[in-house]
Amino acid sequence: MIAALIAALALDGAAEVAKLEWMAGSWVSERDGVVVRETWLAPRDGAMAGAAQTNQPGRKPSIEFTRITAEPAGVTFTAIVGSQPPTPFVLKPGADGEAVFENLAHDFPQRVIYRRCGADLCARVEGQVKGKLQGDEWRYTRIKP
Repeated sequence: MIAALIAALALDGAAEVAKLEWMAGSWVSERDGVVVRETWLAPRDGAMAGAAQTNQPGRKPSIEFTRITAEPAGVTFTAIVGSQPPTPFVLKPGADGEAVFENLAHDFPQRVIYRRCGADLCARVEGQVKGKLQGDEWRYTRIKP
């Protein structure tokens, strides 16, 4: 009985991850000399893997690894940045074509948001800093193979 419940929850989680297929692909955002490239593998068996690289003139490139997985807490976006421990953000219910991942216990950001903007992929990070909402946004265009 418990094994069947766990299997059903895993299938539900995998189906929820599969709904994020619209994020899959390689994307680029260029703004004020800063180039951010982000790639997401298509969902498979309840998981997506991602990587991002930020290049800024005069600075060492920044690399981030991410994953979206079906977890007991729900669909979870986990960011792995530098030597910091992995940081999980849980998907909140929302509209198709938008994913809001939240971790209110994290300092900043507390939300990671992706949404489709026509053919583009838009992303935002946001959270409270000293009682004020702060954030940053990117508009990515698809990188042609």
